[in-house]
Amino acid sequence: MNNSNPSSLINILQKLLYLMIFEAILFLPAMGQEKPPKPISVTVNTLQHLNFGTIIPNGPSGGTVTVQSNGIRTSSGEIILPFVGTYCSPAIFELTALRGTLITILTPPTILSGNHGGALNLTLGIPSTGSQFVVRSTTTEIFIGGTLTIQSLIANPAGFYSGTFTVTFNQN
Repeated sequence: MNNSNPSSLINILQKLLYLMIFEAILFLPAMGQEKPPKPISVTVNTLQHLNFGTIIPNGPSGGTVTVQSNGIRTSSGEIILPFVGTYCSPAIFELTALRGTLITILTPPTILSGNHGGALNLTLGIPSTGSQFVVRSTTTEIFIGGTLTIQSLIANPAGFYSGTFTVTFNQN
């Protein structure tokens, strides 16, 4: 006489199957993004300075001159931009960091001083990489243009204007 009940046999087989699945999951390797090594090193070198070239105010109101991150120079207001004998360029920075590092770039406004008095407001443009980006190659070139606000000839007399601006590269 056979005492085995088919439903209890099925229950035992189900429990064995669940146990085998649980053990298989338990021993699978965990998958995830590897944390970068500590400390994360970020270095930045200046390859080229921001240069607006020759600018000629042509009236009492002044205007603006913009050098875009791709090097294109434009003006608004009463400004003449001569094409002969002038050179303009965006600033170029070389950033070295580990792939996968999140970088945030801060570009606060600054003031440029003239050799005959006067001051120009400089507002830096959006970097070619965007203000925040993930490093995809160990070396990244970042182009940054800017806009100069020029007032009247009385406020901004002719001369050579220069200054230092700060670009902050934060590693997140």
